[in-house]
Formats: sequence, structure tokens, C-alpha cells
Amino acid sequence: MKKVIVLVTMFAVFWMGKEVKAQANDRKEIENLIFSYRDALNASEANSVVSLYTENGVLLPNTAPTAVGTVQVLATYQYVFDNFNFNLAFTLDEIVVRGDYAFARSTSKGSVVIKASGETVPDENRELFVLERVEGEWKIARYMYNKAKGS
Repeated sequence: MKKVIVLVTMFAVFWMGKEVKAQANDRKEIENLIFSYRDALNASEANSVVSLYTENGVLLPNTAPTAVGTVQVLATYQYVFDNFNFNLAFTLDEIVVRGDYAFARSTSKGSVVIKASGETVPDENRELFVLERVEGEWKIARYMYNKAKGS
């Protein structure tokens, strides 16, 4: 009986170790995805941003209509990039992974250039990413942001 308990315990420790390693890998991939989003946003690359979303991804922007699916999400980002340039840094506050879904909470801070006037204004947001693993790759399934207090 003791041998069975020892084997079961050893298997559990091995399995838990694999789970911890998988979680760490997922967290790193999600972190990379969000920083890729930041880079594409700061470069005003609408197609690069949209490539990070699932096909049925949803964008819930601050003070603008919800965009659902690739066509609407692309149109929203293209409109934004036609009118604004961003220079934002992202800080990840939390990443939680549950199977093929995850969420991440972040903040961004920096500036936005309003192209029509050339004015540079400070910008600070809170973000919530809902992520989905699609064919082994993490993608943005839902993204919502709003202005941080005082910005």
C-alpha cells in the first residue's frame, strides 16, 4: 500500500510541476501578445493589431460603439489611427489562465497626438483583455479599456 501511495504522490508532484510550467509558459505568451498589441498600437498598424484578435473578437472602446468581428474591429482601429498617434507604455497587473481562456488586466500611460491639431495630450487607461487559445496560439477575444481617473 505504501508503494502505491508513494507512486501516486510522485505522479501528482510530477503532474503539478507540468501544470505550473504550462501556466508559466501561457503567462509569458500572453505577456508577449499584449506587448505585441502595444507595439502595433504605437506604430498605428491596424492590420497588425487585428491579427492579434480572434475572428469573432470584440473591441469595447471607451466612448465609442462596440466593434464585433474582424471587419468592424479593423475599421475601428483604422479610424483611430487615421486620427491619432499613440505613445503608450503598458504595465501588466494580472494574468489569470484557465484552460484555453485567460484574462489580463493592465494599465497604459503615455501620450496621444491628435492629428487634426497636432496637439499632444497625456493618456492613461485601464484595460481588460479576455484571451482565447486558438489552434495553440493566444488571441484577444475581448478587449475593453477606459480612462483612468484623472486622465
